[in-house]
Amino acid sequence: MKAIQEPRVVLVAITKHGLSQALQLAAKLPDAHLAVSEKFAAGLPAIANPIEVLPGTLSANIGMLFARYDQVVMFISLGAVVRLIAPHLKSKDEDPGVVVIDDAGCYVIPVLSGHVGGANAFAEHLAALLEAQAVLTTASDVGKTIPVDILGRELGWQVEAPKINITRVSAHVVNEEPIAFVQEAGALNWWTRPTPLPGNIHLFERFEDVDLDRYRAVLWVTRRDIAQACWDDLAERLVVYRPPAGQD
Repeated sequence: MKAIQEPRVVLVAITKHGLSQALQLAAKLPDAHLAVSEKFAAGLPAIANPIEVLPGTLSANIGMLFARYDQVVMFISLGAVVRLIAPHLKSKDEDPGVVVIDDAGCYVIPVLSGHVGGANAFAEHLAALLEAQAVLTTASDVGKTIPVDILGRELGWQVEAPKINITRVSAHVVNEEPIAFVQEAGALNWWTRPTPLPGNIHLFERFEDVDLDRYRAVLWVTRRDIAQACWDDLAERLVVYRPPAGQD
């Protein structure tokens, strides 16, 4: 299985208190870059982290930060961050994760690409390092249930379904409707949350064992070729996952 690359992380600080918090966090994230405004560059203490001096205004540097980094951690007010990043947003499949931390280091808030971009998981990691509170709003994370669009990603699984299927099935999952989870291939350690699997998720070893009239949606981990008739019969109720070869 292909190794998962560590995210490129930058800690962005443009105020005195924000810089203090960023320096504390940088010491715990040796691979993270520290990005500061020019006025703080000369007075920085010696640190092991790479330093990025931001010329001019922060707004003029957002495009560069989005292009270079996977996770952008900002020690700036939430409202200001929303305004700064708004002109640069493309899609949840392209945008980096953006996380906001308050000047007191009490709250860690994923603002952008929390789910697909990994900002939710990264925010929880940062909160643990800072002994802070991660503030999550993504329904599947709050409800501790299956994240339909990224399930098995850390195992190398590839999702196969029209986007409308993913949207519809995700809604059925978070609304706690009956879901059939069929696993015919792939690693069994796909459930990584510390909480038990939700009661509305029912496990099967073969697709043929599922009474399709009883379930609002089907999540199917398989290597089978799926006929178009099957997709048509299930309409927008089916999402398929393809594990890598040899993973069983």
